[in-house]
Formats: sequence, structure tokens, C-alpha cells
Amino acid sequence: MPEGDTVFRTAQRLNAALAGAPITRFDLRVPGSATVDLRGETVHGVVAHGKHLLLRAGAQTLHSHLKMEGRWDVYRPGQKWRRPAYTARAIVGVDTGQEGPRDAVGFDLAMVEVVPTRDEDRIVGHLGPDPLRDDWDPAEAARRLGADRRPVHVALQDQRNLAGFGNEYVNELLFLRGIHPETPATAIDAPALVALGARTIRANVRRWDRTFTGDLRHPTWVYRREGRPCRRCGAIIRGGSLGAEPTRERIVFWCPHCQPAP
Repeated sequence: MPEGDTVFRTAQRLNAALAGAPITRFDLRVPGSATVDLRGETVHGVVAHGKHLLLRAGAQTLHSHLKMEGRWDVYRPGQKWRRPAYTARAIVGVDTGQEGPRDAVGFDLAMVEVVPTRDEDRIVGHLGPDPLRDDWDPAEAARRLGADRRPVHVALQDQRNLAGFGNEYVNELLFLRGIHPETPATAIDAPALVALGARTIRANVRRWDRTFTGDLRHPTWVYRREGRPCRRCGAIIRGGSLGAEPTRERIVFWCPHCQPAP
């Protein structure tokens, strides 16, 4: 599942492949942006902000979001795509000069748009502090999280509080801190949870395979382990759903012994 660490690595990979090169192919297969043409513009860089990808070229920014299934791949001429062509939503081709042409292809992207770079704040200005960015502010993240009266499982996924954490991270971090997912965020040690989240996502961003246990063979404590014994105490993992509203509920998992109800 693409979360902040996945998006950060994707940005690094795209930046290494595209930055500094002129665009030779620009094909957006989405309504509203299909007529945009950035051919001839130079790619200044690709950065991540939370779960958002920002590819800057000329005075414009190609904004994309991976959501649940999206991904970006980089190909050389003639190389077979790893996903069906009909799932491609964006193609950015460049000529790197000595290293030759390359195509970055975005598959199953949930969001694709081009905006003036000066207007990026309209896209990401609402986001809370991001532990993978240079401007990370743990005190502000803890302040936002600790002031949220909703269940902590909901509050920690709200990108306005902290940017980059999705459902897998939230379930695993709450287990590691021994917090029941329905506990109000106002009742937890917000600085400690924020610090653990930052350490965990920074460790995972350096790995190809994400882990919360330290064991790649058994990478999660509770996520998608409903009905199985807790790896720590042996109690049976429970599951359910929580959300800010019924249409935005997420699956939730917890150990009833390690994470007692509030």
C-alpha cells in the first residue's frame, strides 16, 4: 500500500531519472488535463509531500497521487511495461543526453493534474508536518494530533495533522504504543506517538520492504491479522472499522490485551 515512505522513494527514483532533462513526450490520459503539453520544458525536480508527488517542469507542476493502487515506473526505449497500457494515466518522456531517452509512466493514478508551480500551496498547503521533509516540525505535529478529539486511529490518518501516515502505519504504531484505536487523541501521549512514527517511517524509507517488527518474514504486528494470535502476548487480534464518517471508514486491527479499551 503506498504510504509516505513509498511516495518518498518514488519521488527519489523519478528525480534521479528525469531531473535536468528536457521533456520530449508528455501524455496525460485523464479528463481536464489531456490537452496540456510540457514538451520542451526542463524537469527541475520531483519531490514528495506527504502522499503527493510534485514533478516540476518549467513554470508548471504535474501533481499526482498514488492512492491505493498507483505507481510510477521508469522505462528505457523498447522495454516492456510492467502494467497494462490501458492503466497508464501519465507518460513523461525525457532525453537525458549521454544516457539516452527515458519514459516515466504513471499507472492507476487516482489524481493527475497540472498547475502553475506558484499555486502548489493550493494542493499541499493544508498538509500537516511530514517527517520525511527537511521542514519536519515534531512539536507542531504533536500539537495538532493532541488537540484532535476524535479517535486516535482517525486523527493519526488525517493528513492535516501529520502527512504521510496511512492505515497500515496507524494500526501498527498504535499497537507499538499500546493504544486502543478508539482512544481520543486528546488522551494519549501525542509527542511520544509522533516521535515513534517519525523513527519508523524514516527507517522504512531506506528499505524496499516495509516492516514494523524488524523481521521481514513477519513484518506486521496487527495489520490484516484479525483472528490470529498476537505475536507478543498470544491474544487473538480483533478487527473492525473506524472513520471520520461512514463513507471514509478504514479497517482497524488491535490486540485486546496489549491495547486495552479506554
